[in-house]
Amino acid sequence: MNLKIHTFTTGPVMTNSYVVIDPAANVGVIIDAPPDSQEKIVEALANAGVTPAALLLTHTHWDHTADAAPLQQHYPEMLIYVHPDDEYRLVEPMRHTGWPLPFTIQPVAASRHLRHGDRFTLGSIGFHVLHAPGHSEGSLVFHDEANRVAFSGDVLFAGSIGRADLPGGDFEALMRSIATRLMPLHDATRILPGHGPETTIGEERERNPFALDWEGYLA
Repeated sequence: MNLKIHTFTTGPVMTNSYVVIDPAANVGVIIDAPPDSQEKIVEALANAGVTPAALLLTHTHWDHTADAAPLQQHYPEMLIYVHPDDEYRLVEPMRHTGWPLPFTIQPVAASRHLRHGDRFTLGSIGFHVLHAPGHSEGSLVFHDEANRVAFSGDVLFAGSIGRADLPGGDFEALMRSIATRLMPLHDATRILPGHGPETTIGEERERNPFALDWEGYLA
């Protein structure tokens, strides 16, 4: 499968969103919807002649969901997938921003709940769902096994890890998630995170300064 992955970095805290397209099947999905991402996402999909089947949310902190409602308005048939433990921030987003924002985030309804171990296919694009709590209660990693790509949200970064000091965060849970959900993946698996550049499982296994922390949770 010859997937095309477009990466956009937008918003006040430089959050990544992704548009994944299979041009042969004319299918696309969006992963996360940061502030100011809508225009870039819509343009990428329009250039490919694709309407997105779904918006997949790695978690629901405001910097990953601010443009979810505008995107759903633009694509009324688009489904929104989220873990149920994170859905409450979609329903009342302005109550859970952590600090005042200079803009308003509109609530949006989830179309489907995803849980650990779920597998789903949108057109020809298939994902294995990994529930990886610690940064938030319902953080998800979307693993495309066929193409060895994992969209890790704010669980694992190049040379770092997600914060665990926000409401719903838990450092031990985060370490356990990385050890048991991500480290078993093949070293060549590309990690496309919620912030910063992409990396691989092998690179993080060798170089991430938090490796000693999560090694204590390895099976």
